[in-house]
Amino acid sequence: MSRVYNFSAGPSMLPIEVLKKAQEEMCEYGSSGMSVMEMSHRSKDYEEIIQGAEALVRELMGVPDNYKVLFLQGGGSSQFTMIPMNLGSKNKKCDIVVTGQWAKKAMQEAKRYITVNEVASSADKTFSYIPKLDKSTFSKDADYFYICMNNTIYGTKYNTLPDTGDIPLVADISSNVMSEVMDVSKFGLLFAGAQKNLGPAGVTLVIVREDLIGNEMDITPTMFNYKIHADNNSLYNTPPTYGIYIMKLVFEWIKSKGGVAELEKINREKAKILYDYLDNSKLFVGTVAKEDRSLMNVPFVTGSEELDAKFVAESKKAGLVNLKGHRTVGGMRASIYNAMPIEGVVKLVEFMKKFESENA
Repeated sequence: MSRVYNFSAGPSMLPIEVLKKAQEEMCEYGSSGMSVMEMSHRSKDYEEIIQGAEALVRELMGVPDNYKVLFLQGGGSSQFTMIPMNLGSKNKKCDIVVTGQWAKKAMQEAKRYITVNEVASSADKTFSYIPKLDKSTFSKDADYFYICMNNTIYGTKYNTLPDTGDIPLVADISSNVMSEVMDVSKFGLLFAGAQKNLGPAGVTLVIVREDLIGNEMDITPTMFNYKIHADNNSLYNTPPTYGIYIMKLVFEWIKSKGGVAELEKINREKAKILYDYLDNSKLFVGTVAKEDRSLMNVPFVTGSEELDAKFVAESKKAGLVNLKGHRTVGGMRASIYNAMPIEGVVKLVEFMKKFESENA
């Protein structure tokens, strides 16, 4: 078996231990006589899996008892609609900070249903920084305040959360969930597509405070109603059963590594290795304001489109794949999620040094 170091922004690499465990249980889960993929979501065996997954989310993230943990479908993009429909029914207004493509899409979708106050944006510099916020621009009667906590495409992250007072803070944490310790009680709602840090594409984790559900707009479809899913323990309809099973294996792997706090130490070490090199390189340049750098997504450029293309092609031959940057930024992007080992980042930096010596 020859596995590459996969720096994809998502779907991304999974821990090898998880893949091997899934391989062992592919044809038969426990003593059930069948694969999880063949299993009824109403069975005792599957009930054990989904309840176990929820318990691990609560343990690993320190989720308070007055929050619901949901496993939904439709990706983050469905949350762009579900959030205003479920949380925006009172004053039909929200605040949002636009720090990238996904926050922008969330804003565009919310505008279909409620009034949106764009508090700030970093579009003026290709979303390469997190804007400083002025509380006087916040709406006093907003139903919620929305941020994208880590910006996958542009490589920025919030290091200080907005002080929204009694206004529920809602955050897209798709690309930094369980990568660092987070105080769930500071948020009204958190959501994350699984395909970066939690598992395969097809499952969306939602953590929502109980008092924020049950107030949905009249037009809310049944499948977009958080209360329906909360009342049915994410089993109103057939959920993405195998994806949730893989997520449970990932949660078990995170716990085996010492939990989120221990992974955060490793993630900070990985990021430091790469950023230290970028800060001293004569060829490669990071594209993000230093104080706003992501631990998970690291974009960089050479300044030459020709050299960037050469780097991507040669790195792939060296077993370092999916390093091409997003089209809106160009250059390269290394996504170094939880499953990326330190050795992968070391190999990348070694290759970058070699490329620099040959091309600078």
